[in-house]
Amino acid sequence: MRAAWYERNGPAAEVITIGEMPTPAPGPGEVLVRIAASGVNPSDWKTRSGRSRPIAWPRIIPHSDGAGTIEAVGEGVPRGRIGERVWIWNGQWKRAHGTAAEYIALPAAQAVRLPDGTGFDAGACLGIPALTALHAVVTDGGVTGQRVLVTGGAGSVGHYAIQFARLLGAAQVIATVSGPEKAAHALAAGADACVNYRSEDVAARVLDLTGGQGVERVVEVDVTGNAALYAQLLSPFGLAAVYGANGAGAEFSFGPAILKGVGVRFFIVYELTAAQRATAIAALQGWLEAGLLRHAIAARMTLADCAAAHDAVEAGRLIGNLVLEC
Repeated sequence: MRAAWYERNGPAAEVITIGEMPTPAPGPGEVLVRIAASGVNPSDWKTRSGRSRPIAWPRIIPHSDGAGTIEAVGEGVPRGRIGERVWIWNGQWKRAHGTAAEYIALPAAQAVRLPDGTGFDAGACLGIPALTALHAVVTDGGVTGQRVLVTGGAGSVGHYAIQFARLLGAAQVIATVSGPEKAAHALAAGADACVNYRSEDVAARVLDLTGGQGVERVVEVDVTGNAALYAQLLSPFGLAAVYGANGAGAEFSFGPAILKGVGVRFFIVYELTAAQRATAIAALQGWLEAGLLRHAIAARMTLADCAAAHDAVEAGRLIGNLVLEC
């Protein structure tokens, strides 16, 4: 099979190789998926560069997200799944071989049926962006009737989070963005208002938009940059659901935060419990079946463009997801 891989950490153009590798065979409890689309996420370039963690295997095929068709099954998996369209989660989490290849063999539960009305490119955006967004809005009681702030509302996670907050009955959804084009993208997803974090006082603007009450929940892409604002913009006993950071730490205003009783829930989508993941997948599948979701595909490249794709995602200028067509 044709695949992209790297054998050491470093810049994408220097370490990513495109070539031929043996096609894997599904083991017991596994399925073999022919990949149609592989999603590229920030965690992929961070892992490849060595920024998030050192290389753990002699050779790594990157990417945890993807979508395709089951072509073979291992012992214990119903043969009726052969031919099923699926989307993949945790394809390369704690495994050497991810979805940047023509085939992947992985546990059957990690290949979820893809509804007929959902394309492979959209399916390659579900494992990390959509599941992260969904857990951020359902954890710790959910957002029904709440005012919600989605930081990075035009990002791949933020775009889904706005939609999910709306579908789950949020009373108000506000998004932070960095410019007018991204504001238009977030508003189209269902945000009531946008705050430009580069030119506006975010806490003051959020308080103004909420009549001085603040928000009950923050869906947080960068706790490093925003933690100091929580005591101002969260309402009493409000919660920040944190899935990302642009630095190694975060500074909180302890006194005001403890007087308000605000909380912070850290999580990483790769390590959701079985019950949490099942809840998220069930909700996601229902919305996909009903055609209720908007998917933002900012760019499509080929497997041969894997290095350029990593650089494009790292640059951070895309509005939406990048997928490789395999």
